[in-house]
Amino acid sequence: MNDSAFALNPRLEADTVPVGDLALSRVLLMNDARFPWLILVPRRAGARELTDLSPEDQATLLAEIAAASHVLQRLIHPHKLNTAAIGNVVSQLHVHIVARFEDDAAWPAPVWGHGAREPYDEDESSGFVGLLQRELGHL
Repeated sequence: MNDSAFALNPRLEADTVPVGDLALSRVLLMNDARFPWLILVPRRAGARELTDLSPEDQATLLAEIAAASHVLQRLIHPHKLNTAAIGNVVSQLHVHIVARFEDDAAWPAPVWGHGAREPYDEDESSGFVGLLQRELGHL
């Protein structure tokens, strides 16, 4: 698999704000201000499962997950990070990294399906994306 035929799933595109690209993954910010939430999407056409990636891409993805997690920890100091690659609704391989706080709207339950999404306002979104881009750019 390669990234020449990669296209972002329309649902992921509609629900997120683009942050940028790492070596393998497109980085997206879930457009829900209740939960600081990154999504990493490996730019490999047709990838649905982690096992669809080459061993080299699997290692790169794991390193990118760790790097993005460290960025969230440095920027917002969450109580816990939830990391998941579920894909029941969107089958395109993507990994969620959700910063959780004991006082967030869903704690301690999963964030999926909890209440209505609260989109970032434009200033808040662009400010957070700028911080993420700066921090991810130092990797």
